[in-house]
Amino acid sequence: MSKENGPWWESAVVYQIYPRSFADTSGSGVGDLRGVIGRMEHLAWLGIDAIWLSPFYRSPMHDHGYDISDYCDVDPSFGTLADFDALVASAHDHGIRVILDWVAAHTSTDHAWFQEARRSREDAKRDWYVWRDPVPGPDGTPQPPNNWVSDLTDGGPAWTFDETTGQSYLHSFLPEQADLNWENPEVAEAMHDVLRFWLNRGVDGFRSDVINNIAKDPELADVAPASAKLPHVLLNDVPEVHPLLRGIRNVLDAAPPIPLANRPDDRGGRMMVGEVMLLSTEQVSRYFGNDDELHLSFNFAPLFAPWTADVWRSCIEKTESLLAPIDAWPTWVLSNHDGPRHRTRNWKGDGPASEARARAAAVMLLTLRGTPFLYMGEELGLEDAVVPPEQQVDPGGYRDGCRAPLPWDGNAGHGWAGAEPWLLFPPDADTRNAESLRADPGSILHLYRRLLELRRETPALQRGELALLEAPEGVLAYRRSLGDDSRVVLVNFTSDPISISATGELGGVVRNLQVELTSDSDDSSTHSKRLLRADQAVILR
Repeated sequence: MSKENGPWWESAVVYQIYPRSFADTSGSGVGDLRGVIGRMEHLAWLGIDAIWLSPFYRSPMHDHGYDISDYCDVDPSFGTLADFDALVASAHDHGIRVILDWVAAHTSTDHAWFQEARRSREDAKRDWYVWRDPVPGPDGTPQPPNNWVSDLTDGGPAWTFDETTGQSYLHSFLPEQADLNWENPEVAEAMHDVLRFWLNRGVDGFRSDVINNIAKDPELADVAPASAKLPHVLLNDVPEVHPLLRGIRNVLDAAPPIPLANRPDDRGGRMMVGEVMLLSTEQVSRYFGNDDELHLSFNFAPLFAPWTADVWRSCIEKTESLLAPIDAWPTWVLSNHDGPRHRTRNWKGDGPASEARARAAAVMLLTLRGTPFLYMGEELGLEDAVVPPEQQVDPGGYRDGCRAPLPWDGNAGHGWAGAEPWLLFPPDADTRNAESLRADPGSILHLYRRLLELRRETPALQRGELALLEAPEGVLAYRRSLGDDSRVVLVNFTSDPISISATGELGGVVRNLQVELTSDSDDSSTHSKRLLRADQAVILR
């Protein structure tokens, strides 16, 4: 399905910034909002359309900002509200929109709401959270009210007993992250007010953290034994979530659009992309509603897809078959702040081939039908940092590597002034940094820039329909087309050259096309459309 026109977020490329690790201006070793402002030129030069900022709100940092104690203020480690306002102004001046992380399902136990709620069972805020009487154990000790398991706790229960009132509260993640009770209309309205606070400051959209978790099974029933060891958030898909999403959508739709002077043709107002923490694309597809719930939703299948043509073809086919009939727009992502970067996940230890495959993956990501999300440092081809156990700070124990500080230059501090950064740098930071790669026209950084420029200038790559093409084993091939504009993309998932037969179906498709861009570092004009090099991706026109 193609679209001649549509809202800005459908043609945008979104760049995720984990602020702690992006750029530091205070010398504290922790990235800050002023650091984002100072590197806005890099983002504009690269050609991205929007930034998504991971949480920077006030927080005790048990989960590095995803445990929020004040939704309407900036944690001092990141700066001030004035810094945030300056960031929005700078981004908009550069033609870049701003998307914030909105953690709607839980708060920090340090939040004033929870502090009031735990005072007594009769407190006015008591019902803002989920409380239940514990089950007496054989020896009389309080046991969890059901068998739900929390995330980030190594399989621990999703309940913590609170001695002050003799009840247990629900937390789908750490005990310091208490789940809000969205069944209470006061909670919904308070969280709507949080959205309005940031919308009024010029925010263009939100990424909603584990949005499926704002609703729970009203009975809080035990899960089946076969699923009892899984974090409950991965199982939490209840019909009660959909009216809540429609209420959130109403808040976004009521906010006026923000025109950008250098993007006069932008359509659409404010938006929300959901982290629906369910691994079934079919389940996730229901969170769009009838174009009255989420605008976009992350598709997590690619984060678990091995690098093979058959698997990716199947993933694309399934996404298209589920979303196209309901006129929902796909998203595509290779890496994020919650798991290993795709170079580490797929090709760790593969040497030069790892770089070639990362370049081919970039071509694929930025030419599929849908909204691509880049994770900061992808444009540098970064791998995960190697963090020794004694230096790990992630409560989950697996996310430090992908959250390593971004290296900006080849000097000792890699552009981070003052204190040593809060985490170790990723491998090869002396050479794999923004300054060094920007000076090399053949680098992966310049490949990303060329891809973003080509995508911006090519209607077929922005909004065109996608048709998968028959191809030799190990090759993914598809056509993007919109009206008279068309491109064919070939991705070789193997480490062997592959011939595109002149007499085969694909050979007939590409017969009159020319090589427009390749994933390689050398001149595209020297490449043959009849022979795919090892680990190469090609765009034909």
